[in-house]
Amino acid sequence: MRRLYTRTGDSGMTSIHGRIRVPKTDIRIEANGSLDELNVAIGTARSFMTADDRRQGVLKNIQLDIMGVMSLVATRADMRDSNPNRLPDSLVADVERLIDQTASACSESAYFILPGGTRVAAMLHEARVAARRAERRLWELNDADPVPADILTYVNRLSDLFFVMAREEMECENVDEERWQSFAYKRVKK
Repeated sequence: MRRLYTRTGDSGMTSIHGRIRVPKTDIRIEANGSLDELNVAIGTARSFMTADDRRQGVLKNIQLDIMGVMSLVATRADMRDSNPNRLPDSLVADVERLIDQTASACSESAYFILPGGTRVAAMLHEARVAARRAERRLWELNDADPVPADILTYVNRLSDLFFVMAREEMECENVDEERWQSFAYKRVKK
């Protein structure tokens, strides 16, 4: 087996696409680290699902897309054309379609809910908050070096997808969601 460590990062520097060295504290590295954490959260949720669960393929495809996103995020905007990785033009539309399909199978909710429930639902909520964190880091990177708009939108939509997938899981397993309070705009005035 080839040696895994290179010792090139021992001084606090790492490489991005184009063999450019940057500090490990660089926002690009932070953004990619957050995307990596999101990918792990998705993989963990998958590990609690049966092999024949229809969501396995959906989540695996998202993980593959995130790998492509990470490659593009690791590339400065002025060098992105040299990166061979491409995202599908339908990236955002595909996830929006999944959100709509999943949400249509769920009952309407008028409440903020407490994350948890089944193991799969809890892990999907974990993926949801990891997507939100990644989105914040991507916007921070965008302030320094433009991030493709479809990546920013895609990661935003992923958090919505994981939320509705967690709700769907709870309903399919016949587990009641724990409510916090009703949405302010849906409160009945007395």
